[in-house]
Amino acid sequence: MSALAPEDRLRADLYNYLGVLLAAPPDQMLLDQTAQLSGDDTALGRAIDDLAKAARGTKPRDVAREYNALFVGLGRGELLPYASYYLTGFLNEKPLARLRGDMARLRIARTPNTFEPEDNAASLLEMMGGMIVGRFGEAVPLAAQKDFFAKHLGPWMGHFFDDLSKAKTAKLYTHVGAVGAAFMDIEREAFRLAA
Repeated sequence: MSALAPEDRLRADLYNYLGVLLAAPPDQMLLDQTAQLSGDDTALGRAIDDLAKAARGTKPRDVAREYNALFVGLGRGELLPYASYYLTGFLNEKPLARLRGDMARLRIARTPNTFEPEDNAASLLEMMGGMIVGRFGEAVPLAAQKDFFAKHLGPWMGHFFDDLSKAKTAKLYTHVGAVGAAFMDIEREAFRLAA
């Protein structure tokens, strides 16, 4: 087995980090870790710096309220972070069925006691991170990562992150959206160049 390239480790880490932030509101430890992040003078780096600054003044109870308003709400949150919804306007549609087929082929199993459809943003980000590092067996080759991204993230995830960065009830998550949007742009371009 070949060693994972440093840039692939960083890609996987960012996929996983964004997935964790979208799966549940961050606790104090994650907010403290986020506050320590620093970026460079790229669009992604500046978005990371802004997220770190926002995390420094955020309390877990405040971000829990924000998270609930964005993704849970009474009846539904401001945003529905599901591929099926973004691509068809409905939940549990063909994009979810296609994802389940690819998950089976890649031997990615749904976690027991999970009730969210697998096409939610947090799960898809976690899947990409896991494929890069080999969490589901062997690391998935770049061509297969590109295919998975093109089918299941590329068509909608950038739009979702753009929507999150502009959401009315977002404060910290405005910056999560900006980081995610910049990262999706980088991944899309990198996969295009890898053709």
